[in-house]
Amino acid sequence: MSIKTPLKIVFFSLLTATILSCYLPVSAEVLGKIAAVVEDDVILEQELDKEVALIAQRIQASNTQMPPEYILRKQVLEKMIVDKLQRQLAEKAGITITEEMLNNSAADIAQKNNMSLQQFREELQRQGLDYKSFLDNMRNEIIINQLRGREIGGRIKVTDREIDHYLETQGQASNDAIQYHLGHILIAVKEAASSAEIQQAQSKADKLVNNLRAGQDFTQAAISESEDDNALKGGDLGWRTINDIPTLFTDKVKTMLANQVADPIRSPSGFHIIKMLDIKGLNDHIITQTKVRHILIKTNDLIDDEEAKKRLIALKTRIIDGDDFASLARAHSDDKGSALKGGSLDWVGPDDLVKPFEEAMGKLEINQISEPIQTQFGWHLIQVLDRKNKDDSLEHKRNNVRDSLRKRKIEEETELWMRRLRDEAYVEIMP
Repeated sequence: MSIKTPLKIVFFSLLTATILSCYLPVSAEVLGKIAAVVEDDVILEQELDKEVALIAQRIQASNTQMPPEYILRKQVLEKMIVDKLQRQLAEKAGITITEEMLNNSAADIAQKNNMSLQQFREELQRQGLDYKSFLDNMRNEIIINQLRGREIGGRIKVTDREIDHYLETQGQASNDAIQYHLGHILIAVKEAASSAEIQQAQSKADKLVNNLRAGQDFTQAAISESEDDNALKGGDLGWRTINDIPTLFTDKVKTMLANQVADPIRSPSGFHIIKMLDIKGLNDHIITQTKVRHILIKTNDLIDDEEAKKRLIALKTRIIDGDDFASLARAHSDDKGSALKGGSLDWVGPDDLVKPFEEAMGKLEINQISEPIQTQFGWHLIQVLDRKNKDDSLEHKRNNVRDSLRKRKIEEETELWMRRLRDEAYVEIMP
C-alpha cells in the first residue's frame, strides 16, 4: 500500500464513514462487500472470487499443486489492483476497444487454433469457460497492451549503433542459435525501502533458492511468492534467445545448465530468482524469395469488383495470346510505382506482402499467371518469374537483435513502471 499523508487518509476515512452511515444498507445491497479500494474505484469480493476461481481452474488444468487459498487470493488481488490502475489510466487516455475489434481478435485466435469462431466458443464452453468472460479478459489485455505501448513503447528506440555494438561485443557467432526456457520469481522491494526491508527481502529470496534447489516445485513457488506479472503463469517466461533475456540475467544464463537455479539477482525492482527449465538449439535461417510482378486495378465509384475482375481477365487473355505483360502493366496498372517497372515487385520474402497476395503467389508455378486476386488495395493479376532460397541468417540476426533489444528495454521499463504505478497509487485492502 502506498504511503499517503495522514491528513488525506483521515479525510478519506471520515468521508467514507459519513457516506456509509447514510447509505450503508443500500450500498451493501447493490455493491456487495468491497475487497479493495483502488484510487476512486473498488474491487468487489464477488469479482475477486470469480477471478480466483478462474485462476484456480487454470492451475489445476496444468497439474500444478494448488497454493493455500489465502496466498492465491493475495496474488490474484494484487494482479487485479495493478490491472485496475492500468485500466483507469487507459480510460483517462481515451483508449477504448470496439466490439468489432474485439470480435476480430477472437476470430484471429480461433483461426490460429484451426477453428471457426463458433467451434472456438464451443471449445471454451467444453472447458467450462464462459465466452463473455473470455472476451472481457481479452478486452482488458488489449487495452492494457495499448496503454503500455503508449506509455512505454513509444519512447523505446534501438539504433543501428546499438545493434552493431551488441554484435561486436557478443562476437559474430550466432547467439540466436540457442534458446533458453526460463522460469522467474521476483521478490519485490519498494523504491524507498529501508535497509531492514531490503535485508528481509534478500533473506526471503535466499531461503526460497535453497528450497528450490532442494526440490520445491518452481511453478507453485512462483504462484505463491512471486510479485511480477508472470506469477500466476508459474513464472514461465517461455523460450527466449540470449537477445530476448533481460541484460540483468544474461551473464548468469550463459553459464547455467538445465534445471539449475541461480543465486538471487538484485535490481531496483527487488531480488530475481531464475531457473533454467530447458535449453535447445536452432537451425540456420533459410528463406524462399520470389521474383514477382503484378497488374493492379483499384475499385472506385465507376469500377466495382465485377468490372475490375472483368478487366483483369481480359488482360490475362491478351497475355496468353502473346501480348507483353510488362507493357500491359505500364499501360493499365493502378500501382504506379511498380507500373513504371512493368509491374515488377522484384524479389520479395515472407511477410513482405499482404496475406491474400502472398498466399496466391505461393500457389503459382514459375511463369504462371493467377486468376484475379482481391486484397485491401484492389484486384491483382500476379505472375511469378522465379524463386530462390536465400541464407537470411545475418539479416535475420540483426532483426532479431533489434527486436530483442527493444523487447528487453520495454520489459525492464515496464517492470519499473508498474511497480511505480502501484507504489504511488492510493490502495486500501479491506481486512
